[in-house]
Amino acid sequence: MLLPRRQFLHLAAGAAAFSATSHIAMAQPYPSRPVRIIVGYPPGGGADIVARLICQWLAERLGQPFVVENRPGAATNLATETAARAPADGYTLLLITAANTINATLYDKPTFDFLRDITPLASISRGLLLMAVNPLFPAKTVPEFIAYAKANQGKINMASPGTGSPNHVAGEMLKMMAGITMTHVPYRGESLATTDLLGGQVHVLFPGGAAIEYIRAGKLRALAVTTARRSQALPEIPAMAEFVPSYEANVWFGVGAPKSTPVEIIDRLNIEINACLADHKVKARLADLGHEAMPMTQSEFEKFVAAETEKWGKVIRTASIKLE
Repeated sequence: MLLPRRQFLHLAAGAAAFSATSHIAMAQPYPSRPVRIIVGYPPGGGADIVARLICQWLAERLGQPFVVENRPGAATNLATETAARAPADGYTLLLITAANTINATLYDKPTFDFLRDITPLASISRGLLLMAVNPLFPAKTVPEFIAYAKANQGKINMASPGTGSPNHVAGEMLKMMAGITMTHVPYRGESLATTDLLGGQVHVLFPGGAAIEYIRAGKLRALAVTTARRSQALPEIPAMAEFVPSYEANVWFGVGAPKSTPVEIIDRLNIEINACLADHKVKARLADLGHEAMPMTQSEFEKFVAAETEKWGKVIRTASIKLE
């Protein structure tokens, strides 16, 4: 159908104006408005503190507010789902953690696919877990613990902050690699599990850095750290890998974005976050939390996340871990 000349010119002018507007919008430097980082934990914890540390740096460097949005629930799945469904424009980011790589196998039918729907763009830091026992427990080293566990199969109670938590799967990986059995006792949070370990109601726990004060006070005994090498915070405590080769269980933080986020935005954020991790004040703040900076390229971090997902998937399947 032929259009009258006046109508044709009107439509052509509108199309040209739309094209110009779109071009201008696309040409705006990133970021041109506030950016949110969704955190799957409540305010005040380690994840929240690290996210706000990164937000402050990025805001100062990029000239726009970077705002933490806390979305706790479903072991970080609520936050991940929110990010996965957000526009892939660089204005919604996600704090990703070891929990994300565990949940990928732990949850049967999530509403998203973590590896498919979230692009890992920058690593931030890694922290330790500890293998801690009550001081009255007979084993004083990891080899002694393994020998005791083999002689007392099924009689050791292993506490955790909850089924499928990083602390839980760290213990399950030791069971798998050392050929021992322990009875899992899940709690609603690490503080409750630690209280019962202090009281001798359970035998072993894989707590985070918050337990260091109890270890230094002699109220708990640390047999090992779960990182690949000894921790700067506790250099006298051996790494588990010194006794169980290839054992490594980290708690870590990084940043991800919805799939299809423009490569130039991902690359820029990776560069800026790595610059943040090189700052001595940032390193010191991370050390206060029991973490150390873990800079990586975007490609390296993507491979790291995939490897972590595969590792914990194997542990979960081998241990037949199921959510109650």
